[in-house]
Amino acid sequence: MRVILGADHGGFEMKELIKTWLAEEGYEVADVGNESLSPDDDYVDYAMKAVVEMMEDPSASSGQVRMILFCRNGMGMSITANKRKGVRCGLGFDVEAVRQGRKDDDINALAIPADYSTDEGVKEMVKVFLSTEFSSSERYQKRLEKLDKLEAVWSQ
Repeated sequence: MRVILGADHGGFEMKELIKTWLAEEGYEVADVGNESLSPDDDYVDYAMKAVVEMMEDPSASSGQVRMILFCRNGMGMSITANKRKGVRCGLGFDVEAVRQGRKDDDINALAIPADYSTDEGVKEMVKVFLSTEFSSSERYQKRLEKLDKLEAVWSQ
């Protein structure tokens, strides 16, 4: 599985830790930045880069690409990523929420609130995010289909 990482200054150190750990675990890791700790950067820029990277990957539609975004509270990254049709970014605040987000909502992106998370807690959430399959039950599939249609409904 390919994992795309992005972070602003608030999540930079956590991203670097998780990047190394994921590589050690055998994942293919693509880091879209920031490459250094820069207090003047903006989460929007790195969330957008990660989304573009994911959407340009032909294997993204098969679920073989996931995105993890890091910032101070996770909210800005999540909001930015969810602006793009096809991205379903959940906020990672605990393992069970992440598990349910994968099973019920097929989240393909995870926003990590670095200021409110421990290194071990993030590793556990990431493990669950990368290993939990979407349930594909009719109930949840129907909801995803409705989500895909929202952009057309709101643009009328």
